[in-house]
Amino acid sequence: MPPRSACSRLGAAVRYLSGKRSSPTVKEIGIYETLPSNSRVFSMIQPTGRIHLGNYLGAVKSWRTLSSTNPESEFIFGIADLHALTVQRPAQQLRDFRYQAIASLLSSGLDADKCILYFQSAVPEHSELNWYLTCITSMGQLNRMAQWKSKAQQAQNSTILDDAVVEATKAGLFCYPALQVADILIYKSTHVPVGDDQAQHLELCRTIARLFNSTYAVDFFPIPETLLTPAKKILSLKNPEKKMSKSDPVQAGCVYVTDTPDEIRRKIRKATTDSVQGQWKFDPVQRPGVSNLINIISGLTDRAIGDVVADLDGLKDHKALKDHVAELIIDEFDEKRQLYDDLLQNKDYLDSVCRKGSDHAREIASANIQQVKHIIGLD
Repeated sequence: MPPRSACSRLGAAVRYLSGKRSSPTVKEIGIYETLPSNSRVFSMIQPTGRIHLGNYLGAVKSWRTLSSTNPESEFIFGIADLHALTVQRPAQQLRDFRYQAIASLLSSGLDADKCILYFQSAVPEHSELNWYLTCITSMGQLNRMAQWKSKAQQAQNSTILDDAVVEATKAGLFCYPALQVADILIYKSTHVPVGDDQAQHLELCRTIARLFNSTYAVDFFPIPETLLTPAKKILSLKNPEKKMSKSDPVQAGCVYVTDTPDEIRRKIRKATTDSVQGQWKFDPVQRPGVSNLINIISGLTDRAIGDVVADLDGLKDHKALKDHVAELIIDEFDEKRQLYDDLLQNKDYLDSVCRKGSDHAREIASANIQQVKHIIGLD
């Protein structure tokens, strides 16, 4: 273990960032107050390394606010390292990505004292429930899922029944929506914050929860609800027709939490906008590049799009807009970048956080899986 002073310093830094902007703005209160007390909120991210601005504004920032402002509810946030196996990569790279993912969450302000942070693979009950639920999930339900087709680079109208498709698609990729269902239900989660690309999977989760309950004539699994948060869908800086992504071959379109101020300024300065002069306008169809920058401002400042646009009147040109966006990102990420670097230098501290989270998560999952085994006759 690192010296106690190092652990204490890192823990204090994480708690400081978690509380620095934990109070919701007027705009946020109306959304977050709809979360009933004693709810259990669950979500995960894949370990694909350091997080970017899209991850931060699209998920992590909302996780931080939710867990900081709802003390009567429980929050479980995991690193989906089992799902990461649907893409083959060197073992050491996966190890590095797992550490980078947990360091990213902690440096973004998630407080391990206010939520459970853990690695999915450290709780084997995920995989056990996955098998039980896969046995009641139809091939047709899995075939209709859209994401396995995009990840397998298949057309959205393709089917697993086609010989060429079935040969090109790994079984894990086709079946992973059932594991996602198990991820949610193993904790009897009541709410799941999701984006548009995961809405179909949450609907499958609800369907399978109802099917399990009706098959065994029980009222065991709650039907998880979609949790609406002010998350922002951030697009590529270079191609604002698609989401910001780590897999984008043009990495200038992606801003990472770990980028230096100079790197951030350079990427924002080269962001695709347009040649329209005059009044600023949020129009994702006609002005996608400018609208993406406005959306970033809205996400970073927790202000409505209309208010952001009104405040831009004082900016005379695109350069001024980009400079404004760059400085907001730099200010948001400066302390987080420094803490991220410190955390990666103290992996024993990261291990201790994950052990604590895994123990807590497994305590919940183990009790639930024993009840499931009794219900289906395996006790």
